[in-house]
Amino acid sequence: MHALDPETARIVGLPSGNDERKEDEIEPALRFGFRLVCSTALYPLEYAKTLIQLGYEPIAPRPGRTLFGAKRLMLPNIFQYAAYIKSVDGFFGCFRGLSARLLGNMLSSYYSERMAVVVIGKAPNRFDDFDWFEATYEDIDEYMATKDGKVQTRPAGLVRKAVTHVCGILISHPFHVVSIRMMAQFIGREHMYDGLFGSIREIWAHEGIGGFFSGLIPRMVMELSCMALTSSITYLFAKYSGANKTTCGHVNTIAHFSVTSVFYPYHVVSTCMAVQGSRLKAGNPPMMDHYINWRDCYARLLLDRQHKRGSSFFFRTVARVSGKHSDSFAPYPELK
Repeated sequence: MHALDPETARIVGLPSGNDERKEDEIEPALRFGFRLVCSTALYPLEYAKTLIQLGYEPIAPRPGRTLFGAKRLMLPNIFQYAAYIKSVDGFFGCFRGLSARLLGNMLSSYYSERMAVVVIGKAPNRFDDFDWFEATYEDIDEYMATKDGKVQTRPAGLVRKAVTHVCGILISHPFHVVSIRMMAQFIGREHMYDGLFGSIREIWAHEGIGGFFSGLIPRMVMELSCMALTSSITYLFAKYSGANKTTCGHVNTIAHFSVTSVFYPYHVVSTCMAVQGSRLKAGNPPMMDHYINWRDCYARLLLDRQHKRGSSFFFRTVARVSGKHSDSFAPYPELK
């Protein structure tokens, strides 16, 4: 359907092509702005989660019970952990590294599509741009309606999404590393990564260009695996069940949550490798072992049963086979 010219649309009272284009530009901007606000509000929890992934436990565990009533040594939940950070560094200290994280997200959002166009060309129509991974209910409804209610496979759409996602990760990862290191210096109370430009100089001077991409491979493995599996599960469900848009949206959300849980250890490995090699106390013995590469890191964390630390917000228990302990308190006692 061709858009009406502005004058004709004004006479008949219908939206013109310019109005439609403005709406298409405003809606993604509002959604992106909403995501930035949510990311900022929840950042203290992300901060606490990052320190937990690095294996830092400044608060001694206490005897307690799990969700199923078993007696275990319980670590503080993520809200108590964030409260501890606030008690040490104050309210604004809970947002250490936020500037680098937001800048990376904004640059990634703005340039990833443009890089994808350079790599594989422009999408011929909107259907090729359809994203099952981040689809809203309205997107699913429109997608199914434009195809007469039938889901048809279009591999080009998934390939384009994968290329765009890879470009976004490559753009944002240097800022992701800076943000993690800003947070990680809380452990050793250093001041090497106090500002964005100072952090960039620190990494460039001691590690070179490779330091900005520390932990990139496990993050790429996790992101692309989650995207591919979530898209496939949602597509197959929509194709063979004939479900409506609401059901497909719920399936997409559940599939994304489940797949992310499976690949969560790669998130922990990526965080550890982002700090490994720096001059921070958090990235060197005794706080962290020296890992040969990310596969060695994964193997050791799996052996010590530390590969899912930070995955639970509540009912955090001490692993029965513990790895490195924080020097902030005595080793964990065994509970009989």
